[in-house]
Amino acid sequence: MPMDDARRLERLHVEIIEPPDALARAIAHRIADLVRRRATEGRPCVLGLATGSTPVGVYAELVRMHREEGLTFRGVQTFNLDEYWPMQPDSFHAYHRFMREHLFDLVDLDPAQTHLPPGALPREQLAAACEAYEQAIREAGGIDLQLLGIGKTGHIGFNEPGSSAESRTRVVMLDTVTRRDAAADFFGEQNVPREAITMGVATILAAREILLLATGEHKSAIVRRAVEGEVDHEVAATFLQRHPTVTVYCDGAASSELTRVATPWLVDEVQWTEPLELRAVVWLSLRVGRAILKLTERDYTENHLGSLLARHSDAGVVNGLAFNALGGRIRGRSKLPREHKVICFSPHPDDDVISAGGILRKLHLNGNRIVVAYMTSGNIAVFDHDVRRYIDILERLAVDEHLARRRVDALTVSIRKFLGAKHPGEVDSPEVQDLKRIIREAEAVSGVETLGLRPEDTRFLDLPFYRTGRVKKDPVGPADVAIVRELLEAERPDMLLVAGDLSDPHGTHRLCKDAIDLALAEAYPAGATRPEVWLYRGAWQEWPVTEATWLVPLAQEELRLKIQAIFKHQSQKDSAPFPGQDEREFWQRVEARNKETAALLDRLGLAEYFAMEAYVVA
Repeated sequence: MPMDDARRLERLHVEIIEPPDALARAIAHRIADLVRRRATEGRPCVLGLATGSTPVGVYAELVRMHREEGLTFRGVQTFNLDEYWPMQPDSFHAYHRFMREHLFDLVDLDPAQTHLPPGALPREQLAAACEAYEQAIREAGGIDLQLLGIGKTGHIGFNEPGSSAESRTRVVMLDTVTRRDAAADFFGEQNVPREAITMGVATILAAREILLLATGEHKSAIVRRAVEGEVDHEVAATFLQRHPTVTVYCDGAASSELTRVATPWLVDEVQWTEPLELRAVVWLSLRVGRAILKLTERDYTENHLGSLLARHSDAGVVNGLAFNALGGRIRGRSKLPREHKVICFSPHPDDDVISAGGILRKLHLNGNRIVVAYMTSGNIAVFDHDVRRYIDILERLAVDEHLARRRVDALTVSIRKFLGAKHPGEVDSPEVQDLKRIIREAEAVSGVETLGLRPEDTRFLDLPFYRTGRVKKDPVGPADVAIVRELLEAERPDMLLVAGDLSDPHGTHRLCKDAIDLALAEAYPAGATRPEVWLYRGAWQEWPVTEATWLVPLAQEELRLKIQAIFKHQSQKDSAPFPGQDEREFWQRVEARNKETAALLDRLGLAEYFAMEAYVVA
């Protein structure tokens, strides 16, 4: 699409780069170019920096360039956007610590030239500290380049809905959505600070250049609002439209709701392909509220789809092609594999039943040999009160002399002592981590048994990258890949079920898929026949019917059985530690999601089903 046409809707310049690591490299190289240019000019470089999961890849690339290409940060000053309050700088959750671990301690930045809002000061000193922060930025000559992320409320820094365009560095109350979004990092929303110190909107807009980075489907709606919407005090990112030099960097997922991506026919002539035609017909059907086979020539011409109609000359032809394309994706049990070897990779113990419980049941009934491989222990997602309940059971068994009293007492006393002194977000002791792992393993076995599988059909890989005891995980390494490769070589599967959603709030799904992809590359050299990979999505989204390769119908009884399997994960029921923005329980999300997929096909005029799972064959 010509840029002039995009600009009619896009009020900010947007660059879409795939994959996410290439996006991070592009931003890092822009920063590095500025640092080098300022050094050549003999002028100091002042960078505004952001925290959170989004810029981690950017900092990793800057560190690599420092180590391998001689990029120096001598003479560079940095100012970070924000910090929680109250927050000690050495806390696991402190942005001070985040920056040290991801950038400051890994390059040759002068610590005296790195500035972050002070989260450890008493309240009565905060106003003066905020003014001093503004003064330090002015004395540095202003910020040359400001790196931003974007929150689900559209906040930049911690400028929440209602922030003024004239606001400067100050203390703010955090929005409920923001605190809920941070709950995973703090092991529960109740532990997230209610206040923070942030640069103001005016402080950010004073930077000479601004780069906003957004990745993942969960950012797509707010990216569109920031880029295409009117300036609005309720969405602080829209104020960026008033700045002359802003670039929004997105991956494909974060840009997916931009008009030029979601409905390109509305802004320009398009080169029609079969996938794009199907998207357009489904969009039109839902827009006018008529089934696909009832769409008319007038519907097409009045909704910017005249070129599609001209391509096929007749509305009936276009309708029929789209209708048959969707109908051909429906695969009941009779069309699913039989007597195959299948591995279902589940990032956490419960992703298997949440996302693929229906197809696992059907594959089992079709006589397939199924192995469910749980890639991580999921132990950080178990509440401490569940641990207390289980050690109470152990103690009661010991009292009744079913277990060795001395050994039980040694374990339970140690665990109770640790939990009694534990601070929010503190890493669990090895004994507690082990017990939480065992709890989740037992729940996983019970879940697959509900679907008809046996305990011996499960594998608990416990990949090393996850074993940090914290939400922040290590990078996937050779040891992780070797464990997955060993399973692939032992089972030699015909089919894999793999979590393909990349919007998991704490990134484990993305890392697990990376490990699988690397293991497949090692286990199956070029030219070797690989297993067919079916990607499912997790608890957060479902594949759109226009993207799905296969749609698997579920009868009412099959959905009920799937929900029963989810119920077996009792530590995640009622109130999961990491629920995301959706307050519903996982089973409620699953029920709604699977029913909505079926209902959508019904609205499009296809056969009516009770519920449906969606899969993409990679």
